[in-house]
Amino acid sequence: MNGPALPERTLAERLSDIRLIGEHPNRRPVDAATLILVDRGRSVPRVLLGRRHERTVFLPGKFVFPGGRVDPGDRRMAVYGMLDADSERRLAARMVRPSMARSRALALAAIRETCEETGLLIGTRDAGSPEQAPPGWKSFAEAGLYPDLEAVRFVARAITPPRLSRRFDTRFFMAEASSVAHRIEGIVGPEAELTELAWVSFAEARRLDLLAITQAVLDDVEASLSAPPYARRGVPFYYMRGSRFYREVLD
Repeated sequence: MNGPALPERTLAERLSDIRLIGEHPNRRPVDAATLILVDRGRSVPRVLLGRRHERTVFLPGKFVFPGGRVDPGDRRMAVYGMLDADSERRLAARMVRPSMARSRALALAAIRETCEETGLLIGTRDAGSPEQAPPGWKSFAEAGLYPDLEAVRFVARAITPPRLSRRFDTRFFMAEASSVAHRIEGIVGPEAELTELAWVSFAEARRLDLLAITQAVLDDVEASLSAPPYARRGVPFYYMRGSRFYREVLD
């Protein structure tokens, strides 16, 4: 079932930095994933955002969640645990040719990209050390870690509007900061893809240079964290049809 169209005022406020009419040939969006790390060890929860280098072609200077497109090796990496049932079901909803392997690869892409962009590894040593790792996963093997699927939860989905230069079908996952099992130093810096990392409250995050969709997902995550324990909340799915944005809830 399609959700109601977002009001025009909401589009202007929350999606104003997305060009609604692109000039590029239309293309199929590429599977991608991102990870929202949340630290609830203090009275006010904080989230991790990284600032993209000013010289990057894509989103220069923006504060973003770490993430990127799915790589072939994400389907082959050995893991610890399984995605929770709600995440599995919601990832498969509105997916062309759904499969457990594809859902698993999306979650692993979020974990791998977080490692590559921040040096933070979401994993566990409870199952020993992986003997082999496909390209992109060598850091986990060297640290003696399996990526931990039980540490992440699917929390949002957004598709880039048509006719833009790059299009992604992005799944947003969330994990607790306590799930970081290893840190690689020197990943973030003046010449890296992310020039700085910031642990910020939700209020502080809104004062940063964010994409409108990042702001919208932050609102969704903050609402989920403040909901009563065991409250059942669906996953928001943002997409464009015609000239309107929609927010559908995947339940």
